[in-house]
Amino acid sequence: MDENLTIYVLSDSIGETGELIARAAVRQFKSSNYEIKKFPFVSGKDKIKEILLDAKQASSLVIYTTVNEENRDYIEMLGKEYNVPTVDILSPPLNAIEKVVGLPPKREAGLIRRLDENYFKKVEAVEFTVRYDDGKDPRGIKKADICLIGVSRTSKTPLSMYLAHKNYKVANVPLVPEVSAPKELFEKDNKRIYGLIANPNKLIEIRKERLKALGLEHSAHYAKVERIKEEIEYSKKIMDKLGCKVIDVSSRAIEETAIIIMEQMIKDFGDNML
Repeated sequence: MDENLTIYVLSDSIGETGELIARAAVRQFKSSNYEIKKFPFVSGKDKIKEILLDAKQASSLVIYTTVNEENRDYIEMLGKEYNVPTVDILSPPLNAIEKVVGLPPKREAGLIRRLDENYFKKVEAVEFTVRYDDGKDPRGIKKADICLIGVSRTSKTPLSMYLAHKNYKVANVPLVPEVSAPKELFEKDNKRIYGLIANPNKLIEIRKERLKALGLEHSAHYAKVERIKEEIEYSKKIMDKLGCKVIDVSSRAIEETAIIIMEQMIKDFGDNML
């Protein structure tokens, strides 16, 4: 490849796919005499024509990704008219999939980018939730989309992680009679705070299993019914002061509790509340 080559990458989205393919292909040749020009978010015919006119001036080819059939046909027509080779990346796989599944493609630009954004949003939510788990840092309360409060073993952590995978940034705070509730809770919009309570007998079972897993005595203060009732009463007082929604998780699966919270969040803040 002695002659300089210019590869024009056109896309109705950000153009990453076309650019990656262009670079992968050109590296199969023993030359560095090439330039890649990327044109993202190309949707109008005037812009397409401007790019193809520029491409015809030199040794070049056009690699493009577009889901718009009219634009695809226009690129192909101009390529032939200007004697510029064109490479349609999306049509062959789209046509093949359509034949197999018997359904037409959506032909919506930027779907991969939207999926990527959703992925990174989920990662951010999970990282946030891990950072502010179990009241590690009360500063997370202010930043959280949702705050979960309750006594030990009311499923705060697993519920937090489930909600994080639904893109919610969650902070959870344990309520213990000997420790004052963080002042940040009382500064938070109470519609974003959810109090979790459970039946004392249910908590006794769970806490005994926890002690067993840790190799500790079942008779520890932590699993005494009097202690548990004291904690629950204290937590209810805090929840009353906050005026937050209270959910009894005694006989609910984590998914059920999560649905209650998510539906309430949508009701209070709408689909774009985050």
